[in-house]
Amino acid sequence: MTDQKIRWGIIGPGSIAKAFQGGVAGSRYGVLAAVATRDPNKPGLATDFPGARVVHGYDALLADPEIDAVYIAVPHTGHAEWAIKAAEAGKHVLVEKPFALSSFEMDAVFHAHRKAGTFAGEAFMYRLHPQTAKLAELIQSGAIGEVRMIQSSFGFNMGRFQPGHRLFASKLAGGGILDVGGYPVSMSRFIAGAAMGKPFADPVKVAGTAKLNAEGTDDWAAAVLTFENGIVAQVSCAVMANLDNVLRIHGSEGRIEVPDFWFAGGDRTTGLGRIDIIKNGKTETVSVNETRHVYSFEADAAAEAIFAKRQELAAPGMTWADSVGNARVLDAWRKDAGIEFSVEKSANRVNTLANRKLGPNQGVIPKRSIPGLGKEASAVALGFEDFRSFASGAILLDAFWEKGGNIFDTAFVYGAGYTEKLFGEWHRNRGTREGSVLIGKGAHSPLCYPDVIAKQLTQSLDRLQTDYVDVYFMHRDNLDVPVGEFVDAMDAEVKAGRIRGPFGGSNWTKERFDEAVAYAERTGKTKPMALSNNFALSEMLVPIWDGCVTASSNDWKRWFKEKQVTNFSWSSQGRGFFTDRAGRDKTDNEELVRCWYNDKNFARRDRAIELAQKLGHSPIHIALAFVLAQPFPSIPLIGPRTLAELDDSLRAFDIKLTPEQVAWLDNG
Repeated sequence: MTDQKIRWGIIGPGSIAKAFQGGVAGSRYGVLAAVATRDPNKPGLATDFPGARVVHGYDALLADPEIDAVYIAVPHTGHAEWAIKAAEAGKHVLVEKPFALSSFEMDAVFHAHRKAGTFAGEAFMYRLHPQTAKLAELIQSGAIGEVRMIQSSFGFNMGRFQPGHRLFASKLAGGGILDVGGYPVSMSRFIAGAAMGKPFADPVKVAGTAKLNAEGTDDWAAAVLTFENGIVAQVSCAVMANLDNVLRIHGSEGRIEVPDFWFAGGDRTTGLGRIDIIKNGKTETVSVNETRHVYSFEADAAAEAIFAKRQELAAPGMTWADSVGNARVLDAWRKDAGIEFSVEKSANRVNTLANRKLGPNQGVIPKRSIPGLGKEASAVALGFEDFRSFASGAILLDAFWEKGGNIFDTAFVYGAGYTEKLFGEWHRNRGTREGSVLIGKGAHSPLCYPDVIAKQLTQSLDRLQTDYVDVYFMHRDNLDVPVGEFVDAMDAEVKAGRIRGPFGGSNWTKERFDEAVAYAERTGKTKPMALSNNFALSEMLVPIWDGCVTASSNDWKRWFKEKQVTNFSWSSQGRGFFTDRAGRDKTDNEELVRCWYNDKNFARRDRAIELAQKLGHSPIHIALAFVLAQPFPSIPLIGPRTLAELDDSLRAFDIKLTPEQVAWLDNG
């Protein structure tokens, strides 16, 4: 292929790193140039890593111009940190499994490498051994008929519980699920995919359990994976039980058995790749008879990707989508088993994923003034109701803050209160409360009554770990209650100092809002000054949810311009209407069709596509820029689930629409 060699550096000189050193030595396209350690006087480095320079410190290795790619073999808890730092240093990485502690962390690492243009791969080395390709060939050729069940295990016995050991300690993300459970899961997904003619398949259902120790990590665990084609996989792992460690693939005409598939039936040096095909009481043994070092294949596969300027491994290696899918199964398995590592909890995760203190609140998101608010606020607000753990939510909260965002949209009902709790933990250990603009919402139907406001706000403030919100909205309206009673209730919270900025209604009509303002002026109460209604380039035709109000009509636009009422716009990008999910010929998404499909909206979409092509952007960027460019205070709520989605949304700030372009997008 080439005479060029990838110059490898190793971070973390442990036993798995020594195995990888052997693989590089036996590879076609690699050479081990250096090994980084925090203790350069550690005995055995010269013999374990012959010919490699010993570098003092991981940062020094990343700064070394003589290193092309880095193999990361530190304990699990350091994988994401050093993989991100490697991307920032322009280094390619092969990361020992698990690539990160969760699918959220993994996605963040891949995002860093996507931006850097560097290669990143998860080191499930068995996937690159010829045995794996042979298994796929046998499955797809019908060697055992239709695949129906998969059984796979990887378990060993440490003998005794050792709370400080990396295989048990919660602070080190111990337990079998992360250490070895990924092997049977990844193989099951590979086999299920092969049966469908795909590189891998993600299960449609995961049900897991585990026996936990005093550290709260798993000594042994099992899970059942169900795939869309009907295949069921039983997977198990252990650090305190010697399992049989055999892969069994049951088909309609026989079964396949593979012992210790992760070493191709061998060890950390060589695996011949034995596969037993059992049919009609007879066993046929197939072997790929491979004598190369088992770790050489992943080193060469990574090198081939780097030479080809690909950022991920080629199948049957773990592509990015494959790795994220595998991590999602492990996430679900851990959740069912009740495992949250102490290192993931807010008390301990006080730094960003790259293990740095949170940076300043400045970046691509500009600041603006909001009437009635005594602090500068970002031009967009972040909604984060989908996150269900501090470790996952903090990734996006940190990134939004460091890009200049400081408005956070919470509500009493989101996640049954969990997102309020998450934000409270985040601002407490990041020290961001005074710099944040916190939106609180309460009194959602059916509990939409004046006396509910104070009661729910008390609970919300307790969850949020603060004594005030900056902006407050009633989450719905109740037309059976005189509007003055709601104004009185919110005015009382202003006077008590628990609402320190504008308040108003989410999903209120303009007539109701005008009535509330008139009542406040007549009685000397604090006037409502803000709304949180749907507003977008595409006009919502019918409410997505009961009690919702759209504010995208021409009447609303005139009213907003005249009154200069601030609107915090939810579904500001049309919930996918300006992406490829929508189209005149695409009717599979019931919500899009019901809420957005008509000729007027499609004409707006056509114009957004046309302008996007002229400006070198996507239609969804145009849609968000439209909301930002209104002649009244208009603050879009955005709800990215990943860092890539966040960065993509913020590209709208590269666009400065003129009033003429705004009018043309709206009405042609």
